[in-house]
Amino acid sequence: MESVHRSDGELFYLIRNGIRNTAMPGWQLPDEETWQIVSYIRCLPWTASLDAPSAATNRPSGGVAARYVGSAACQSCHAEIYERWKKTPMANVVRDPREHPDAILPDLSKADSLVKFTRADVDLVYGSLWKQRYFKKVGDDYFAFPAQWDVTNKKWSPYVVKADWWVPFYPPDNFQRPTSMLCDGCHSVNDDVKSRTVTEWNVGCERCHGPGSEHVKNTLSAAIYNPARADFVAASDVCISCHSQGRPLVNPIQGNYYDWPVGYEPMLKLSDFWKLEDHKPGETTFTHFADGTAHKNRMQGNDYVSSQMYSHGVTCFSCHDVHGTDYRANLRKAPETLCLDCHGPNSPNGPHAPSIAAHTHHLAESTGSQCIACHMPRIAQTLGNVNVSSHTFRFVSPTSSETLKIPNACNVCHTDKTTAWASDALKSWEGFSPWRVAP
Repeated sequence: MESVHRSDGELFYLIRNGIRNTAMPGWQLPDEETWQIVSYIRCLPWTASLDAPSAATNRPSGGVAARYVGSAACQSCHAEIYERWKKTPMANVVRDPREHPDAILPDLSKADSLVKFTRADVDLVYGSLWKQRYFKKVGDDYFAFPAQWDVTNKKWSPYVVKADWWVPFYPPDNFQRPTSMLCDGCHSVNDDVKSRTVTEWNVGCERCHGPGSEHVKNTLSAAIYNPARADFVAASDVCISCHSQGRPLVNPIQGNYYDWPVGYEPMLKLSDFWKLEDHKPGETTFTHFADGTAHKNRMQGNDYVSSQMYSHGVTCFSCHDVHGTDYRANLRKAPETLCLDCHGPNSPNGPHAPSIAAHTHHLAESTGSQCIACHMPRIAQTLGNVNVSSHTFRFVSPTSSETLKIPNACNVCHTDKTTAWASDALKSWEGFSPWRVAP
């Protein structure tokens, strides 16, 4: 078995359930011990090649404080990974239009009542997938113009945040809301709030691996932090630190209110710096639907920590590879096949049906038979009518739409049908609980 080509979830599944027709039995161990075996297998390529007598640990060692050196320092040794990463949205979320003339997507020469700036006014461009915003440098800080480009619908919309937790602490004027306090920490590496400097813009290597100067000197894996060798909480926290709605435990910081986990680095404990946004069950807010599911984008972490996937030790990078892939959202495989690495017909992990079509009641090759259609519906708003996938992995029933006003998985696709139609359809399916799916 070539473990290097398999996800952590696949390894967990094979250890737990065995491999058919190979005489390898399944080991019915507690989840924690099974994940420890996964971690051990994952480390074998490194420990087998080390000359040092002791195995690599997951924290940089040596007693010397490592410094941030920038992603370019990683290129010579990790050329293949570096080239993949350079093409990802992570590596291109913030761009200087003077260095990258193609960074600005709309034609700013065309008049629009919302647009009061020209191409020459734009010092940094943020985003390219769903929306694009434009920053102006004033002094040692950046400020966002009050118009944003809707990439999907190719139109302008206003951009002035009105409902976030930090709004009472800033005037309702974008040019009095510095991005250093409200944005930059998650769109850069080593944002220093004292000097207001960053090592580099974008989500570079050290944003997830920590400062790399000692690893550049000593290329042993012991000299750099690797989330893949951390426990599932610490590993996921690297992603959750930015893909979540919350606030710092200490605020204000030096008299300013920050909307990112100031001081957190990958080898540290995120909960010492960051608190996820509270939610009162039954209330629909700027951040949450009434059942606690994320109402807006950049809340994948809030969703994920409430999921069964998280409670079973699955990490973000069990499904995603931020170094870059050929698939949407840097998925390791196409969405119609990725979930089936761990879930399949009659699998102990479910679904408990003889085939995928029997489970979904949709044609096997249709969108309705993709796991994400029902378990990750696009209900978290990013801009206007553009939504991104939920990460609770819970099936949202049509009844929930009636009682809690949360979009359900059926009517997200069947937009021409009613929730009553969707409930009746579910009730006609054999093998579905009337108490959970369509009460």
